[in-house]
Amino acid sequence: MSLDGKVAIVTGSGRGLGLAYAQELARQGASVVINDVDADTAAAAVATIEDAGGSAVAVVAPVGPTTTAQELVRTAVERFGRLDILVTNAGVLRDTVLWKMSDDDFDTVIGVHLRGTFTCVREAATYMRANEIAGRIICIGSPTGQRGNFGQTNYAAAKAGIVGMVRTWALELKKAGITANAVIPVAATAMTATVPYFAAAVEADAAGEPMPEFYRHGLGFGTSDDVSGLIAYLASDAASGVSGQAIGVGGDRIQLWSHPEPVVTAYHEGGWSTEALEAEFPATIGESLQSVGERFPALPDELQRPRP
Repeated sequence: MSLDGKVAIVTGSGRGLGLAYAQELARQGASVVINDVDADTAAAAVATIEDAGGSAVAVVAPVGPTTTAQELVRTAVERFGRLDILVTNAGVLRDTVLWKMSDDDFDTVIGVHLRGTFTCVREAATYMRANEIAGRIICIGSPTGQRGNFGQTNYAAAKAGIVGMVRTWALELKKAGITANAVIPVAATAMTATVPYFAAAVEADAAGEPMPEFYRHGLGFGTSDDVSGLIAYLASDAASGVSGQAIGVGGDRIQLWSHPEPVVTAYHEGGWSTEALEAEFPATIGESLQSVGERFPALPDELQRPRP
């Protein structure tokens, strides 16, 4: 597999997961447009790629506005001659429970994650279609968008929406040979670093030590590098037949998330009146109600950390 001659944009790639994605794409031969809101961070990210023998350039701008999407695509084409790959990774968090979440908390997260994904993909897909490039669109989702999570109304809505858009784009872009997929990473990030449950794994990663098998294999929780291989694979010609999928990856585990499907189907002649539902719902639908949120097994004693 090689990405020689390919050009990629990775939003939110100044550090963390986004930087790991950009570095792996560059390692496989792609030229990369780095994006971050901080100029120093973006410059440092570019330097890591160039120091390793790769090619990169930075666009310092917040993701969300159409003008940023246009600048990203324009920079890729002007600097490297084309655009083949877009990875939409940029994101922010404004976590709080529903009754405390402000309009700004909601709009900020939706603006960066959901609108930012839409504007960047629209711009990239327009360019790819016009230039007959069988491009790769890779959007970053989250388990929160698949399952929900306490305190993350805005983030859950955005990440669920991204997967919905990806499935739609897979249909709309198929004729042009452009694939669209969502990656659901499970890895040590700034967010998981604050969760006591993951403390032992985050500590090991920060120290450059292997994560305990409980996390890597049991939970499918790993490092940024554990995710970046899937990004590069989906960006390659080898994955030309993969589109419209939501693929989870982390640690030693990879998962294919299903499309939502009915788990129970029942019929009532004449339709479902209030009375019919009261009488029959518990025995038909009620016994198969779905769980919400992620459920984690208890930590082994040796991985327990005191709460701050």
